[in-house]
Amino acid sequence: MFSSSAAAKNPHGQKKPDYKREVESLEEHWRIVQLNNDVAEMDRLLSDDYIGITMNGQVVTKAQLLARMRTRQLTVKQIELNDVKVKLIGSTAIVTSEARVDGSSEGVPVRGMFRYTRIYTRLPNGVWKITNFEATPEGGSHRRESAHE
Repeated sequence: MFSSSAAAKNPHGQKKPDYKREVESLEEHWRIVQLNNDVAEMDRLLSDDYIGITMNGQVVTKAQLLARMRTRQLTVKQIELNDVKVKLIGSTAIVTSEARVDGSSEGVPVRGMFRYTRIYTRLPNGVWKITNFEATPEGGSHRRESAHE
């Protein structure tokens, strides 16, 4: 039996959305989309005003990232996410993680450990979109010349 104070806080008995878990799930979904080079799904995940900052500091728009995926200039064979942390601030989620990556960018191997920051925004319709991304190589544990997200 619910107490009257519990009913007043949640009058319809609906469970409060677990936004942190939703974003954690989206991170795994993003990982699979990267591995499968699923351009259509990546298009759905990214906001129209998406901006990414690559491992070498290049700024990449949504259109540029999707074009690189379409032409296979960016390929990811392996990406393992570790130490994933989600910080919620209103309708914004800031995700930091460590990732072991194996792939290539414009034919140049990209391997090693990287730190990622990805920012999601929850739209009024409840859909989360990736708005920003930044990758930073950890120490000297990577090999790249022109690496991008």
